Amino acid sequence: MGWPITARQTPVNQNTQSEALAPGLYIVGTPIGNLSDITLRALDTLRNASLILAEDTRHTRKLLERHGLHTPMLSYHKFNEASRAGEIIARLHSGEIIALVSDSGMPAVSDPGARLVAACRDARVPVTAVPGPSAVTTAIALAGFPTRGFIFVGFLPHKSGARKRELEQWGNQTLPVVLFESPYRLLKLLSEIAETLGARQLFIGRELTKHFEELLRGTPAEICAAFERRTVKGECVVVLAPATGQGSGESHDEQA
Repeated sequence: MGWPITARQTPVNQNTQSEALAPGLYIVGTPIGNLSDITLRALDTLRNASLILAEDTRHTRKLLERHGLHTPMLSYHKFNEASRAGEIIARLHSGEIIALVSDSGMPAVSDPGARLVAACRDARVPVTAVPGPSAVTTAIALAGFPTRGFIFVGFLPHKSGARKRELEQWGNQTLPVVLFESPYRLLKLLSEIAETLGARQLFIGRELTKHFEELLRGTPAEICAAFERRTVKGECVVVLAPATGQGSGESHDEQA
């Protein structure tokens, strides 16, 4: 049975001045690195919520302290999202205003949240998105690959066989493909791309919007060479050039 089709019952604040928030769940986009990259509406929502569901309360506390916010928090992550859903829905039914945040970017995009959004829909609880920064679109803008769109894959499976199969699948696309990868597996991913797709042009954004942001573009071998004498640190966004029309110009690395 599908979700009920209803008109929006929660008003969307179109002004920069604070307005009373209607009860419901608010999916709030937070900075992907630079703590100044947060909208006025997001700050207003976090300030006026009765509770913030945070993927890591220690991480979110830094954001709240930076902007002088003191809203109570409750941990909500992939290990407890199923067990906490009932409690959260009950609080929402009682009229609370609850904000959901992840460690960075938009919740429910390669982060916890989708399960709770679905539960809210089933329970007829209003859900409102408060958009914010996106590592995906930031990387696409910086990559410079010609495109009329892109494909977002998120994190690849951990097992080598499944990763290779997915790389073969996504590597045949005629649009850029965006992947997330941890610093601990980046070099392994580069070797797998080289083995599966050859000298495909790549873009890698490391520590996007942070002080030590680094942008690299080149083949897997060229990017591996850039990390030859240092450890990879920080979260990485990888963009595969399209299988055809892989971009103009020679391979090069650039650092910011």
